[in-house]
Amino acid sequence: MSAVASKRSVMTLYTSPSEIESHRSRIVLAEKGIQVDVIELGKDDHSEDLSVINPYHSLPTLVDRNIVLYHSNIIMEYLDERFPHPPLLPVYPVARAQSRLMMYRIERDWYSLVRAIEGDDAALAKKAKDELFESLMSVVPVFQNTAYFLSDEYSLVDCAFAPILWRLPAYEIELPARAKALLAYAKRLFDRETFQQSLTDTEKELRNPL
Repeated sequence: MSAVASKRSVMTLYTSPSEIESHRSRIVLAEKGIQVDVIELGKDDHSEDLSVINPYHSLPTLVDRNIVLYHSNIIMEYLDERFPHPPLLPVYPVARAQSRLMMYRIERDWYSLVRAIEGDDAALAKKAKDELFESLMSVVPVFQNTAYFLSDEYSLVDCAFAPILWRLPAYEIELPARAKALLAYAKRLFDRETFQQSLTDTEKELRNPL
């Protein structure tokens, strides 16, 4: 453990103000009601402390007493186990495994498209937008019978999905009326007080530009 990590008495999250990986970690922190020192770092910002504790200098990075964690899925699951109430993963092993698999698919299939959309290659971004739209439309039926993603209980899967849905207007992706089940689901996510608490000023402007 580094001296930088050991000297912090309050949990600290190094976070990007705009990237989806950081956003989903902040959503979990808000859901758990955890007191945390949030340090925002933009693309061009450099933190000597972060360089010392994280060899990849990646965001988000969580420091909690004698442990340093990076990669948002690991951070999210750690927070759910460290602060068990409210629970954000199912109790039963099969259901927990299914939730973890869905989180993996969201990251592998959708987050990869988001990275392409936010990249510098216009042709690749256009292709990724089309793929993301079609993929989102394909999961609309999932939300016709449950309040949340594959469940009536809010979970880490929803924490992972919400940042994508929030950014759709910024990506110029508009869901049609026939996606009303997904649109209603998105509204349920956005209406949560904890989701609103998770938003940075940068993220608020994605839907409410000045």
